[in-house]
Amino acid sequence: MLVISYLRTLQPYSSIVAVNKLFISPNMILPIAETAEKSLWQILKNIGTQLKTPVYTVGGYVRDWLLDRPCKDIDIVVLGNGVSFAQHFATAIGCHEIIIYENYGTAMVKMADYTIEFVGARKESYKQHSRKPIVENGTLLDDQLRRDFTINTLSISLNQDSFGQLIDPFHGIEDLRQRIIRTPTDPCITFSDDPLRMLRAIRFASTLNFTILPQTLEAIKQYAGRISIISYERISEELNKMIMAVKPSAGFKLLYETGLLALIFPEMQKLSGVEEMEGKAHKDNFWHTLQVLDNLSVYSDNLWLRWAAILHDIAKPQTKRFDSKAGWTFHGHEDKGAKMVPKIFTRLKLPLNEKMRYVQKLVQLHLRPIALVDDVVTDSAIRRLVVDAGDDLEDLMKLCRADITTRDKRKLNRYLANFKHVEERIAQITERDHLRNWQPPVSGEVIMERYKLNPSPTVGQIKLAIRNVILDGIVPNEFQAAINYLDELVPKIIANNNATKTTESTSHTQT
Repeated sequence: MLVISYLRTLQPYSSIVAVNKLFISPNMILPIAETAEKSLWQILKNIGTQLKTPVYTVGGYVRDWLLDRPCKDIDIVVLGNGVSFAQHFATAIGCHEIIIYENYGTAMVKMADYTIEFVGARKESYKQHSRKPIVENGTLLDDQLRRDFTINTLSISLNQDSFGQLIDPFHGIEDLRQRIIRTPTDPCITFSDDPLRMLRAIRFASTLNFTILPQTLEAIKQYAGRISIISYERISEELNKMIMAVKPSAGFKLLYETGLLALIFPEMQKLSGVEEMEGKAHKDNFWHTLQVLDNLSVYSDNLWLRWAAILHDIAKPQTKRFDSKAGWTFHGHEDKGAKMVPKIFTRLKLPLNEKMRYVQKLVQLHLRPIALVDDVVTDSAIRRLVVDAGDDLEDLMKLCRADITTRDKRKLNRYLANFKHVEERIAQITERDHLRNWQPPVSGEVIMERYKLNPSPTVGQIKLAIRNVILDGIVPNEFQAAINYLDELVPKIIANNNATKTTESTSHTQT
């Protein structure tokens, strides 16, 4: 029995003996009994023998197992009733929770930290305006043929008479070896039937660092318009997986090249292009954004920070102006971009909670640290940045560092040196002025009680006033100093507001 290095186990990878992958070929018996899932395979084999039902593991688990990638999702195909087989399996492992999808004839069972999905072997056909298949019972070959890519058709027998046998009718092993994404049948049919597979092709290419076969890539370009029948929930699920790739720009380049980006994310598509006037041109903000995203991804696997990188310049097309002296400007793109974030998240069906607000904040603040590099670095400016960024200051600085994309090494070194100086000043002032998680020393409740005020805009005005004078260094960041300042200021604010109300009331009466 051949032992190969890329069969996934629960042991550290360094303890696995390396063997040449070229020995792998269809119909070989693979040592799945030696993997960490051996008890699972034994249970499935026993149930299959008891029910006289052929059983196989197919698809992503086999692919990732051979690539030495962790995978906790296992697809089981049986030549019979998948739901009934799943129920027998759940009983065998003492599981009382089984999810059954009657419409699809599938069932899902949890075992430890594995998710195991059962389905009867089937063949599928599709209607023009739906990706929901018409399902018929089929053979294992039919089931493999309905799958999206050859690398996902790989199957291993869990039957007693052929346990561990690799079944590879579409040369998936060869495509794994060649690092190719290819459909098992005509790609035009594959993508027309289920357009989500176009995004899956790009996702697999970007996350596995594979190449999409030219014929397959051309079919994606040809059928890109079919993506309109796919829900944004499914689209965003694929986008998020692309974004979490080691080099996420790879997926976006393919989306751009195939025409899919313009259809699913037009705001990002509009970043592309360079305009020149009077001999002055601006950089291509699409490729700049991808570089920022890749830079950031080197040292952060935070999905939402990566989304902030994608959206940090999203409003540049709308704010682009040309000035004969200054050249191209994008004034206010950070504010407009922040306003665009909720609309984009809503359309893409991304969460509209603190994750969205986090991205929105970073988009709005992303120029602030850069401005400190260019201007005289005042303590007041740094205090305001630290307080406005709050707990997200470190992530903001990561984004801003990634935003330095010049190819001129001298400029790059100078920018990074300046940026490091700003980081040091931020650390010094944050520590000295106790700014981490800072709140003004006088709360709204104290203001209302001390000055006999009800909740009103006046209270907010007073809070803003004390916040500003403390951050500007005019008043110490101490309770008593703040109260002394407010004792003088508040009567003036109240009197001024009352006078304004009187004037407005008189004006309204005269009208």
